Amino acid sequence: MKQAQKMQRQIESLQTELAQKEFEISSGGGAVVVRINGAGEFLSVAIDDEFLKEDKDVVEQTLLSAVRDAAAKSKEYNEAEMQKVTSGFSMPGMF
Repeated sequence: MKQAQKMQRQIESLQTELAQKEFEISSGGGAVVVRINGAGEFLSVAIDDEFLKEDKDVVEQTLLSAVRDAAAKSKEYNEAEMQKVTSGFSMPGMF
């Protein structure tokens, strides 16, 4: 039981750290910049004024690409950090 309580405290601490970790992902040569934290919360989206003059489909696809890349980066980081906390934890009677 103490092991579970210790892991719970580590997870709570990690969640705070994840919320503070920020990633900046750009797409379209920097025309779109998305900021996201390690908890998967989007912090901002910036689109270059000149880029907005491009074809609507190009802008949409570039924005979508940046959002997907940001979400993937955050998820990858989150899972790797969570694995560090939970590795080695085993519950008796659990598979």
